Amino acid sequence: MPIEKIDELKAIQISIQDEIESRLAEFDRIRKIGDDKAIFAELVFCILTPQSKARVCWAAVENLLDKNLLLKGESDQILGELHGVRFKYKKSEYVVEARDKLSIDGKIAIKSRISRFSDVCDAREWLVRNVKGIGYKEASHFLRNIGFGENLAILDRHILKNLRSLGVIAEIPDSLSRRRYLEIERGMMEFADRVKIPMSHLDLVMWYNEAGEVFK
Repeated sequence: MPIEKIDELKAIQISIQDEIESRLAEFDRIRKIGDDKAIFAELVFCILTPQSKARVCWAAVENLLDKNLLLKGESDQILGELHGVRFKYKKSEYVVEARDKLSIDGKIAIKSRISRFSDVCDAREWLVRNVKGIGYKEASHFLRNIGFGENLAILDRHILKNLRSLGVIAEIPDSLSRRRYLEIERGMMEFADRVKIPMSHLDLVMWYNEAGEVFK
């Protein structure tokens, strides 16, 4: 295990600890007081993020919210707001399908769907199996962003690159099956335990190490 890289991560954690705590507190507030609209916005963000920049995707979500299209827009209207989002034709359809799937009597009811799970891993499995456009990375990201998934790994390219440089994985896989995802997640948890950095912090530290900011 490369000691200098671990020391670098710890130094980053210390330098941005206030930002990390603030972000985690924000996620926790969404869990406690966020309404279905706010929580669905986070799901849509995670549907949009694959192979697209996070800030671009969140800007698209904010446009949908501002124009009252998130809960009411048709797929073509949603498509028109996905500026800079890759695969936006499919993703606009995924947003509408997810909204329909998570609605009861025409009203979005995502919060009650998620809160019924006592185990966050069960919630993740349900999301992966039932929401198009959501894989293990996206489901983990969504649950973390609504204060439920602090101990889940969000295995995007930034995290995988860091895990490789730290020797947690030998190489970045071309694709991630369920089995491989969970295997790498366990390795990341063990690494977090060894270096005494909480998983919730480690994810944001690694993201900062690559992107230069603490975001979502």
